[in-house]
Amino acid sequence: MATHETMEPVNKTGKKQGDRLQCVVVTPERTLFDQLVDFVVLPLYDGELGILPGRSPLIGRLGYGELRTKSDGITQRYFIDGGFAEVRDDVVTVLTNRAIPAAKLDTAAAARELEQAQVQRAATDFEQAEKDKAISRARAQLHIGAAK
Repeated sequence: MATHETMEPVNKTGKKQGDRLQCVVVTPERTLFDQLVDFVVLPLYDGELGILPGRSPLIGRLGYGELRTKSDGITQRYFIDGGFAEVRDDVVTVLTNRAIPAAKLDTAAAARELEQAQVQRAATDFEQAEKDKAISRARAQLHIGAAK
């Protein structure tokens, strides 16, 4: 009895395409990133989450932080400004207000934003929430930019 073996596409490192994830990062202006990767780290609202091929489906709320992808030994890093992520059938889709490659972050501007947010007065719960968001956003940019 003969067996039938399916042929899956193989990348340059010898991995089958099924051993990879499709990562898509979309902002309101454009699709910033759409590539096959080996691994993705998402900055969820309550902590980081690593995603490997074969992950169970999920939908998660993103916080302010670093999105990392690894492909063929090369790590790419982005600042993510909140949003949502969906993982399904080895596709990671990130919908965010803003995504900036780590190399393009302006740490001086982020430091100024942090200073302004820290001295900002907050009289209402809404104003305090906005102040907290601005501080978190600036701190995340400074953290990611410092690791360039």
